[in-house]
Amino acid sequence: MQEVVNRDSYRALAMSTIAFTVCFAAWMLNGVLVTFLVENQIFDWSYKRMGWLIGIPVLTGSIFRLPAGILTDKYGGKPIYSALLFLCAIPMFLLSYANSYLAFALCSFGFGLAGVSFSIGIAYTSVWFPKHRQGTALGIFGAGNAGAALTTLFAPNLLIQLTDSGKDADGWRQLPVYYAILLVVMGVLFLALTKNKKPASATKTLPQRLEPLKHMRVWRFGLYYFLVFGGFVAFSQWLNPYFVNAYEMDLALAGYLASAFSFPSGVIRAVGGWLSDKFGARTVMYWVLGSSLVISLLLIVPRMAIEAPGKGVMAKRNGIVTKVEPDRVVVEEVALSGKKLGPRTYKLIPKPKKIIGLGRTEGEERTLIFPTKQMWQIPRVKEGQKIQKKGLVAKGRTRIFFQANVWIFAILVVLLGSIWGIGKAAVYKHIPDYFPEDVGVVGGMVGVLGGLGGFVCPVLFGYLLSWTGLWSSCWLLIGALSAVSLIWMHIVVRRITRAHAPGIADDFESGSASQQQA
Repeated sequence: MQEVVNRDSYRALAMSTIAFTVCFAAWMLNGVLVTFLVENQIFDWSYKRMGWLIGIPVLTGSIFRLPAGILTDKYGGKPIYSALLFLCAIPMFLLSYANSYLAFALCSFGFGLAGVSFSIGIAYTSVWFPKHRQGTALGIFGAGNAGAALTTLFAPNLLIQLTDSGKDADGWRQLPVYYAILLVVMGVLFLALTKNKKPASATKTLPQRLEPLKHMRVWRFGLYYFLVFGGFVAFSQWLNPYFVNAYEMDLALAGYLASAFSFPSGVIRAVGGWLSDKFGARTVMYWVLGSSLVISLLLIVPRMAIEAPGKGVMAKRNGIVTKVEPDRVVVEEVALSGKKLGPRTYKLIPKPKKIIGLGRTEGEERTLIFPTKQMWQIPRVKEGQKIQKKGLVAKGRTRIFFQANVWIFAILVVLLGSIWGIGKAAVYKHIPDYFPEDVGVVGGMVGVLGGLGGFVCPVLFGYLLSWTGLWSSCWLLIGALSAVSLIWMHIVVRRITRAHAPGIADDFESGSASQQQA
């Protein structure tokens, strides 16, 4: 790593960030393009085939991150990054000539290599900054994740213009060409404006480079990244159908809300790097994982209405029913001896005229944050009917409606995306701290696991949706991953504390430390 920051350091950071933004935008292209082609019946592909085409670039960009990181550690970031940009431009350009599913899949496999730009950029950027500045630098670099939002925002409208609103079906073929040109231009700029720099470990053999992977903490960092990055990639594509199906939302508005999730998550990563430098990556991860668990638990509950037996009305004496109305029942009470005791009126709670949550237009005009309860009572007797003491005069009904308001849902999702953005920077702050000479290898493996999260999570979301019939079931998986990550990290922290400062650990367990501070 470099101990003094200079102009070349900032140029390397700026160019790496811009290149990563371009690569990430290209990496996420199929999420928009494939959906457009199928919706406009340009290609007749099933949802399963669509899912594979969307997932193939994510898978490619994940599994090749480790070798890309190794190559960057050995040869430096300039030649590897430039070669990647030129290489990805070829299948991206060929995509414009694809006329079959196989051709589309092969081209997607090729340009999916753009996803390995992350491990290259992490390794290249880290060597230009000292240890105490790496968190901020890597956080700024990671803001290139916002490339996903750029594709989600602009590609749909660009496709509409290129196809003349569907009149020119083959107009879509120009879009991959534009992306290919952008990749080539970025490659030329990267070659022209950056300098190469290798880490001190550049002379290591391959077995020596892979040696850090035997440490369990590498896989623990990978689990964190599986959640914060894999979840980010997964929901960048999953939120579109989620909004459309769960909230009957217009596709364009769903796209804007999905972009609102993607863009802040990418940009705020720079803030996550600064926070990790200031407060420590471990402290930041505690907050990230804890917040992720809480928010996912809040989002698990779907829009629903529950009706159940409620508080009824029972007769206090024997008698004969003389009047039955929606809001009251009158009973002429009779003693055991047969003597009439006079009328008793039982007041009832009438059924509301407007039942909240029946359809999208009835009774649901206002925003409901919390579950709403409605209670009413229904007469179970008729006029002239004899009723005994403790007999049922009216049965009770209780209806609880939870709106799962779309705007509150959207706010929580955007908040979660931002929290994950901070978490992405915090995870990668750990790597140069623990493995300063092996950032490429370790960062590559952590990136592989994170990218696999982006591929695996949508598949698991689909299975959960199939099993439960609930769109909100995806948050069960996110909650479980958050809980496992948080518990594992806490166990490791306690173990380290016991090993290096057992007295402090015992004080915290007994509470004496807090008492002394008080």
